[in-house]
Amino acid sequence: MNISTFNAFKSRNYRLYFSGQSISLIGTWMQKTAVSWVIYSQTRSKFMLGLTLFASMFPSFVFSFLGGVASDRYNRFKLLLSTQLASMFQAVLLTVLIYFRHYQVWQIIGLSAFLGLINAFDVPARQSLVYEMVDDKADLPNALALNSSMVNLSRLIGPGIAGLALEKFGEDICFGLNALSFIAVIGSLLRMKLPAYTPKARTKNMLGELKEGFAYIRATPAISLILLTLASVSLLVLPYTTLMPVYAKDIFKGNASTFGVIDSAIGMGAFCGAIFLASLKPGKNLRRILALNTLIFGTGLVLFSHSTIYPVALVFATMAGFGMMSQITISNTLIQTTVDPAMRGRVISFYAMAFFGMQPLGGLLVGAVSQWIGTPNTVLLQGVVTIIIGGLLFRQQQLQQAAGQPAHI
Repeated sequence: MNISTFNAFKSRNYRLYFSGQSISLIGTWMQKTAVSWVIYSQTRSKFMLGLTLFASMFPSFVFSFLGGVASDRYNRFKLLLSTQLASMFQAVLLTVLIYFRHYQVWQIIGLSAFLGLINAFDVPARQSLVYEMVDDKADLPNALALNSSMVNLSRLIGPGIAGLALEKFGEDICFGLNALSFIAVIGSLLRMKLPAYTPKARTKNMLGELKEGFAYIRATPAISLILLTLASVSLLVLPYTTLMPVYAKDIFKGNASTFGVIDSAIGMGAFCGAIFLASLKPGKNLRRILALNTLIFGTGLVLFSHSTIYPVALVFATMAGFGMMSQITISNTLIQTTVDPAMRGRVISFYAMAFFGMQPLGGLLVGAVSQWIGTPNTVLLQGVVTIIIGGLLFRQQQLQQAAGQPAHI
C-alpha cells in the first residue's frame, strides 16, 4: 500500500462523506445480516431468502431510471440528504416491528421493498455527488476505489457484530443500531461546503431526458459493454451470497455467528480487492484487471462450492470476495471517468439498474435452482459461469488490441 492509496482524502468534503458513511454502512450491513437471519429462521426456506433479496432490490431496478433523471435535474445534495432521512425512518420502523415481536414475514419483506425504492434515488445521487466532492478530478478513480473499500470494510465488520448481537441480545438491537448510525452520515453531509447549486435549463421533460440517456449509452460501446457485463454477473452470479445462511446452518452445522463469519470472510476479500484497486497507479489497464479478477472470482466460487472443511471454505470465500470487488468498482470507475458530465446521473442509474436490478431476479433464479440441484451445485455452476465471462472479457481485450484500440478505457 502506498501513500497514493489515500489521495482522495485531500478533499475536505470527501473526508467528511467517507467518515460519516463508514459508520452508517456498518449499521446497514448489520441490518442486512439480521434480515436474512430472521427470514431463514422463521421460514427455513431458501426461496424466501431469494424473495427477500428480490423485494429489497427490485424497486431499485424499476425506479432507478427516475432516480438518475432526478439526479441530473435537481439538487443532488438535497436529494441525497432526503434519501438518508428516509432510510433512517425505514430502520426505525423495522426496529419497532421486531422489538414488539408482533411481526409477520411479509411485513419485513415490505419494509425491505421500501428501502429498495429509497435506494433507486439514493445511488445515482450519491455516486454523482462523489464527483463533486473530489477537488482534483484526477483523484476520482481513487475516491471510487476507497468508496468500495469502505463498503467492504463495513461488510467485514457489520455481519460479525450482527452475528454476536443476534446471539447475545436479539434481532432488534441490529435494527436499532442501524437507525442510530444514520446520524453520522446526515451530520457529515450537513457539514460539507459544496459549490452553490445552479439549476440547469430544462429543454425536455423527464421521459425525454430518460430517452436521451438511453440513446447516449447505445452510442457509446465502451459504456454499454461494461453495463452488459455487470448485468450478466449480477443476474447469474452475485446472488450466491443469499445462499450463505444455508452453508452456515445446514452444511457447517453452525449458528448466527457462523453466518456472520462467512459473510465477513467475503467482506475481507472484497476489502482487500478494493484496497488493491485504490493502490493502482493512474493509466493501468483496468479492463484487463477486470477480466483477471473475474477469473479469480469464478475460481473462488468453484473451490468454495463443495468445501466441507469450514476454515478452508473461509479461505475460498475470501478469494471469491476479492475477485467480486472488481465487478462493482472497476465498472463504476470506467463509467465515471468516461461519461459526459451532463449524462452522469442517468448513466449511473443504468449502472444501478444493472447492479441492483438484476440481482433480485437472480436471487429468485438462484433460490429456485438451489431447491432443484442443491446449494453446493448451484454455487459451482455460478463459478463456472463467472470463469466463462472472464474468458470472454480477455477475448474482448485481445480483439481491441488487434484493432489498435486503447484498452485502458
